[in-house]
Amino acid sequence: MKYSAVIEEIRRLERKVPALSVETLGRSLLGREIPILSFGYGRRAILYVGAHQGIGHITSAVLLAFAREFLSSGRDGSISGVSRSYLEGRGRYFILPMLNPDGVSLSLEGIGTAGVLSERLLRMNGGSSDFSKWQANARGVDLEHNYDAGFWEYKRLEGQLGIEGGGPSGYAGEYPLSEPESARLAALFACLSPSLVLSLQARGRGILYTSLPRSAAVARAMARHADNGLSVFEREAHGSLTDYASRLGIPSYTIACGRGADPLPDGCLPSLYAELRRLLWLAPIL
Repeated sequence: MKYSAVIEEIRRLERKVPALSVETLGRSLLGREIPILSFGYGRRAILYVGAHQGIGHITSAVLLAFAREFLSSGRDGSISGVSRSYLEGRGRYFILPMLNPDGVSLSLEGIGTAGVLSERLLRMNGGSSDFSKWQANARGVDLEHNYDAGFWEYKRLEGQLGIEGGGPSGYAGEYPLSEPESARLAALFACLSPSLVLSLQARGRGILYTSLPRSAAVARAMARHADNGLSVFEREAHGSLTDYASRLGIPSYTIACGRGADPLPDGCLPSLYAELRRLLWLAPIL
């Protein structure tokens, strides 16, 4: 899902649903706004994040499909016998569809979206103009490894992985939260104090959890609500958002929902959302 399509869909929802609030988390390295949607009125903050990586753009479409269905379902709408009104009363939902708009734009639309950084990014990409597999942001930093949890342990692995600096994937940056996208999201935690964080990625199939109490049990419960089932794994701390949130004592899970081609084309959205919709709706009450 292109960045421009994300912005267009958010504006459409904003016009249609007065109860929806739309704010800007901040701007990406290349100046693109990073919108965040919120609705509901409960005391708990529940945060959903999509598209940490450029190739993960379909997760933005999944989260917007969730917001669209939830907000259009009516007060008496329900899923698996749980009403929308009950869920809204349980928390305030915050949905950040696309954390890495620069990376998504590179992956889907190519080097023409990179502006003044074009030549530098071409060098990082080995001189190739094919950015379809690009995961990083516009500085060549993979945001999935840029958080302050297991960051330095991961940096010691970069040499073994052949990562020497910015590039399409895997480079964690010079220091934790060095990037505007991850730094602004981390700052949001101080304001929200979220009680649950779900981070969607489009690579792999499973739910990754950490060592916080009840995390494994909740991950298994979420997996049961995915229509085709998802495997459950405890993850090692390698600087991800899930690692960072858990270090702060916040229950957090990575939902790896990809299957087949990498990146997944937008045509996969209907089946992918059908698999995840119950999980996304019900995760806050599990």
